[in-house]
Amino acid sequence: MGKGEGSIPDEEWERFLREAEAGTAGAPEEPSARARMVAQRLREEGSPPEPWRSHRPARRRGGKGWYAIGLLVALALLVVALAPGRVAGWFGGGDDGGGNAPLAVESERPDQPPPTEAAARRPTLEQPFRGSPAAQWGDGTAGIGLPEARATGWMSKEQVAQALEKSRDFLAASSLDPGVLRGERPEKAIALLNPHQQDVQDYLAAAFRAPSRENDPLLLFSRFEKAKVRLVGDVVKTRGRITYREGKRGAVEVTTDVTYVYPVVRAAAGSEEVVRTIVRREVVMSWDDPAKVVIEPGTFSLVSYKVDTTNGGCGTFTGYLTPEFGAERTASPTGDGPEVDPYDRSTSMETRMREAGDAGCGTATRS
Repeated sequence: MGKGEGSIPDEEWERFLREAEAGTAGAPEEPSARARMVAQRLREEGSPPEPWRSHRPARRRGGKGWYAIGLLVALALLVVALAPGRVAGWFGGGDDGGGNAPLAVESERPDQPPPTEAAARRPTLEQPFRGSPAAQWGDGTAGIGLPEARATGWMSKEQVAQALEKSRDFLAASSLDPGVLRGERPEKAIALLNPHQQDVQDYLAAAFRAPSRENDPLLLFSRFEKAKVRLVGDVVKTRGRITYREGKRGAVEVTTDVTYVYPVVRAAAGSEEVVRTIVRREVVMSWDDPAKVVIEPGTFSLVSYKVDTTNGGCGTFTGYLTPEFGAERTASPTGDGPEVDPYDRSTSMETRMREAGDAGCGTATRS
């Protein structure tokens, strides 16, 4: 071996051979050909060599350390199993419209409002329900629960089931239909209303001809003026329930109480500021016995309606929801009515309306 090829002098090499042959403990090992080349390049380049299939063994910990880590992992898995939504929220995925699993359909009135810890996160075009409890609500009619049907009043179990389905169809046609949301006349919803209920027919005629406080189409229908506002995406989040009981003259009286969340932007091209309009609407319908009430098959008589709206316009009766954006919202005076959490469904609509009274525009605590 020439002196220029390796780093071991001839004297050392001869000593290595003698000791290796004799089996001397601790005899030096001959560097591999690759190791020698790497060492030579290191001396020539003056920089660390690039590892070749390098692997740095992990530092071992004492038995107690590994036990502690195992315990923490077990606790973490338990937390994930018990509250996956909360864990997702820790990593920023809890309210983006898809990070959390949807809540179970509402079957009874909740006893408290939803939490507010994520409310400061602003909605975006990609995540229009970000920062809102509605991120975990159902899409469209999936967020509106139907109760189990049973024979009631003049209807059999099967007839009650059909009435409940049609009641939900009315909600879809009046508050979720894409055309209606763009300002079109809600023909499918109107077709479900008893045409012989004259006061309702008069209301409908006036509401779409000359909207006013008394004849406001928004009492029953959700509509935006498409020249000014457009929805973000094709999803409206909902949460609510449908209940029923026997009403007058053996009718099946159905009560619907649903909150709708509409994410919108200005209609102008390139608009990116997303705001939300929130509408909670209670509609009571009477599916009457044709033998006792003049009514067309497949229609219901309207008993009552109540509506509470956030960022949909206050004191303006144009027939359209009119959300405010940016500077408009800043410049608007604070409402003289009570503060209201639009996501709080623990209060009945009757109580909500009684508290509001004639105070005028209230103030929403979040949107």
